[in-house]
Amino acid sequence: MKEIQIDTSKLIRRIEGILKNLAEARIMSRYRRIFLGKGLEFMNYRSYTELDDSSRIDWKSSMRANKLLIREYKEERELDVYILLDVGYTMIFSSTEKLKNELAAEIAAAISHLVIKSDDKIGLIMYSNKIKKEILPSNSRDQFFIVLRALSDKEYYGGKSSLKLVIEHLMRLSKRKSLIVIISDFLNLDRDWEEPIKVAKEKFDIILIILRDKRDEVLPRNIGNVLLKDPNTQKELLVDPNQISKDYEHFNIIKKQQLIHAFKKYGLDYIDMKTDEDFTLLFMKLLKRREIELA
Repeated sequence: MKEIQIDTSKLIRRIEGILKNLAEARIMSRYRRIFLGKGLEFMNYRSYTELDDSSRIDWKSSMRANKLLIREYKEERELDVYILLDVGYTMIFSSTEKLKNELAAEIAAAISHLVIKSDDKIGLIMYSNKIKKEILPSNSRDQFFIVLRALSDKEYYGGKSSLKLVIEHLMRLSKRKSLIVIISDFLNLDRDWEEPIKVAKEKFDIILIILRDKRDEVLPRNIGNVLLKDPNTQKELLVDPNQISKDYEHFNIIKKQQLIHAFKKYGLDYIDMKTDEDFTLLFMKLLKRREIELA
């Protein structure tokens, strides 16, 4: 397998820029209440004053009380954030220059940077058919570089992914309420993957990032034969997309609909993106959505 190429600097700068813009627009006055909102314990309401941020007004309660009220939260000093990163063989794929697992690693690194900068603890579990690498949550000065070294190590990549395996492992590992960010293409899921994540939802706040290459769902047509290459074994296969593209696309539409339906059924936040999309813009939409839900 080729070396994992990770360029985090550009993505980190863009995320920091978006957070700054959101703060200036008063959309994101409290990072932890939005991004880690369900890790905060609601204490009480109090009257709004001119010194308060108007975005924190609870309009429903204010209407009932006939005066402006804002919510107050009891914040935990430190929150554990786990990134569960799928490093299975379906992630070692791309129809462009950057593999899915390379972009996934960059997103994981950018989130790690954001969490540590906010004085919370970041942990990482890289998984496929087994736990390939585990880094316990910490906000120490060198934690970001520990995470980055693991993400860059090609020895941790490969194997058939099992979401069930990593969820059950985390349930045994973590004893406190945490934020879980799962980055995967969510292809070839275990048949019984839903039950573990349903149970985990009761304990954790879960955000899912569906990361796919456009060729995971749609094949090109009228381009002649296509040479597919396995990045692990270097084996090659010549196929004619015209013969299979319609069935391939139909199958993937149904599977994607089933996946999204399950996420919505269990009340899970998710980002659905392709490798040629801008993660920072989708991340901003997620923050805004969580702000509305917590209003």
